[in-house]
Amino acid sequence: MIPAPEVMLLTGGRLVDGTGAAPVDDAEIHLRDGLVQFAGPAALAPPAPLGARRIDVTGHTVLPGFFDCHTHLTMRPQSRIGGTIAQLTDPMSLRVLRAVPNLSDTLDAGVTTVRDLSGADLGIKLAVEQGLVRGPRLVIAIRILSITGGHGDWRAANGVDLAGGSGGGGVADGPDAFVRATREVLQAGADCVKVAASGGMTSPRSSPEHGGLTEDELRAVVREAARHGDVPVAAHAQDGPGIPDAVRAGVRSIEHGYHVRQETVSEMVDRGTFLVPTLATLTRERDPATTPAPELARRRATVAAAKERLAAAMASGVRVALGTDAGLMTHGANLRELGLMVELGLSPMAAIVAGTSAAAELCGLDAELGSLTPGKRADVVVCAGDPLADITVLADPDNVVLVVKDGAVQKDRVERGAQR
Repeated sequence: MIPAPEVMLLTGGRLVDGTGAAPVDDAEIHLRDGLVQFAGPAALAPPAPLGARRIDVTGHTVLPGFFDCHTHLTMRPQSRIGGTIAQLTDPMSLRVLRAVPNLSDTLDAGVTTVRDLSGADLGIKLAVEQGLVRGPRLVIAIRILSITGGHGDWRAANGVDLAGGSGGGGVADGPDAFVRATREVLQAGADCVKVAASGGMTSPRSSPEHGGLTEDELRAVVREAARHGDVPVAAHAQDGPGIPDAVRAGVRSIEHGYHVRQETVSEMVDRGTFLVPTLATLTRERDPATTPAPELARRRATVAAAKERLAAAMASGVRVALGTDAGLMTHGANLRELGLMVELGLSPMAAIVAGTSAAAELCGLDAELGSLTPGKRADVVVCAGDPLADITVLADPDNVVLVVKDGAVQKDRVERGAQR
């Protein structure tokens, strides 16, 4: 990491500031002391102080640092390192060390903030903040709160806990028990609370259409989290009654929401509930050589139906934030999600907003991050090409040529001849 100079100037590029405003050609961006000082047309820029570091990014696009609002940093795809249970039962030291390359790959992809929804603990977050590990800043949930037998209850049938601690599930039953579980995860350092409002595809004994926490239990979590500084609640909810129950209970976001019904979408729009559709993990391919044909056919039908429901939700104006479920899919390919959102009907600009200012609002960081506007923290991504013309250019980390976090250069592959 290169220490942040007092003033850095990016010149000549096209600015897409993350607010949804029209792009600015021949833009100039001034960064000072880790903050954005100016971002707009070069003709309106204030004079640059002597000694400012100038980087010419002509022909490139300048954007805010991106968010991934649904990651699992201590995991890697199952095809590479065991299955879900195997990774959850690994020693915590191994899970922590596994997170190190995941953090680095994510930052190199242009993602400067992640929300880890079970896996990373307070120690990993602090290691990044203290500069011991290279990576994006973290917002953490630590573990998922679930019911007995629900998604996140990783106990074996004989009662042996297969995945205690960070990354495992906090199991409770009844509103009072979930108040205690919420307090415990907040005491451990969580910035948000994750709950299992439905079953899941990787649950030992539940399926996506199964219910999770009841509406009363969900309300208890939401109320208790609100008492501790308006901490947001994220609901894993793929299908069944869990999606409408979670929305009515007042969660901040529905994670996945693959089979959300239109009446629930309307309520989400009214309430401002975010949808984090995790399309990258939804659409990940199964290996036909190792997947039985009936299972493969069911999977394809499920994906097709989910795409229809999610496209309808987006068309209805539900608030969308970018999240990938990285850990089940590859870390470092996070911004492939943008192209998948565009395939389901979002404009490229709307997809960029979902990954920047909207995601920052979901995480409660919109006063500091999410757009290149004066006073915000200086998280900047420069990519080759024009993502408004072809959003998929951001899917390839090689096209991300410059990453700045809090004013410090984290990745720099801008052509040397382009600097002056």
